[in-house]
Amino acid sequence: MNMRFSLALPRESLSVRVLRRVLGDALRGLGVAEDCIGDILVAASEACTNVVQHSRTPLDYEVLAQVDDGVCVLSIADHGQGLTHEPPPEVADHSESGRGIKIMRALVDDVTFDTRPGEGTVVRLCKRLTWRDEAPMPRLEGDLVHSAR
Repeated sequence: MNMRFSLALPRESLSVRVLRRVLGDALRGLGVAEDCIGDILVAASEACTNVVQHSRTPLDYEVLAQVDDGVCVLSIADHGQGLTHEPPPEVADHSESGRGIKIMRALVDDVTFDTRPGEGTVVRLCKRLTWRDEAPMPRLEGDLVHSAR
């Protein structure tokens, strides 16, 4: 069972709250555990805030959310100038710049950056989901697998 949706959002701070609301409600509807939702929302907020603050383009940015096989994958794409270099794997604790990247890496299982100068950047966040005890998704997936045999 999978879920997929995309949003085109204006490059303004209010859009981050909209994303948090839509994504949080979708994950809650699937039965994802609240602490897992919190991690995803904070990481997504950091990525979107970076777009709002740094992409230097009047164009909307896009968020593609996908839940498949117990994993949430978010792709946050802007159409800005692109990064001049890949963010370092570790950011110094005292560094003002890059703390959002450090937070993202702490909260999700994988963070990647695909940047193309003059075309923009895509930040990809992946996290294996944990479920509430009464969640419908894990039970439904188990029933589907069982009935297909």
